[in-house]
Amino acid sequence: MARLRVHNLAISLDGYAAGPGQDAEHPLGHGGELLHEWVFATAYGQSMMGEEGGSSGLDDEWLRRGDDGIGATIMGRNMFGPIRGSWDTPEGQAWSGWWGPTPPYHHEVFVLTHHQRAPITMDGGTVFHFVTGGMENALEQAFAAADGLDVRLAGGAAAVQEYLRAGLVDELHVAVVPVLLGAGERLFDRLDGGPRSMELAEFAASEGVAHSRFIRTH
Repeated sequence: MARLRVHNLAISLDGYAAGPGQDAEHPLGHGGELLHEWVFATAYGQSMMGEEGGSSGLDDEWLRRGDDGIGATIMGRNMFGPIRGSWDTPEGQAWSGWWGPTPPYHHEVFVLTHHQRAPITMDGGTVFHFVTGGMENALEQAFAAADGLDVRLAGGAAAVQEYLRAGLVDELHVAVVPVLLGAGERLFDRLDGGPRSMELAEFAASEGVAHSRFIRTH
């Protein structure tokens, strides 16, 4: 049965998935880039940018596992970009994501939003769809597009919280990075007591990242 999975979601020791002051110049907030340095130190992280080099090992293995068996992706509007309100502005119409002409997804991506927009087809097979019908509608569309494969919930924190509150996340992999951000967007806020019906299935740590994978028990 196809599942909804969260992978390689990096947070700081004090629980922040992004730093404060997110904008076009600081998409991860001030200091938020520190949460992802480990990604780009790996061979898989380098390959996502079209580069060679990088390290193998535990972190590289977890990154690769996060893409295995994924057929579609869901993300929140804040992860797609900094545009707010209607897309019907010159800036909104021009924005096609943080990732340039060839995003790293290579399949259909469903962006949660309150404002309608036509799909955007990118190089490399990525198609961004803008879903105004809510999180369950987005999940239904993503499962259909995945055609039997799993769906990845990419973030950001608010989107992951929404699906966790609804008990729809089947697998949650959190990568804890030993930095302190002090402010920003916390992953485990606004969860009404925390993720319910999830238990630790796997834990492993490299020199710089602690990986915890939780699975839904029912």
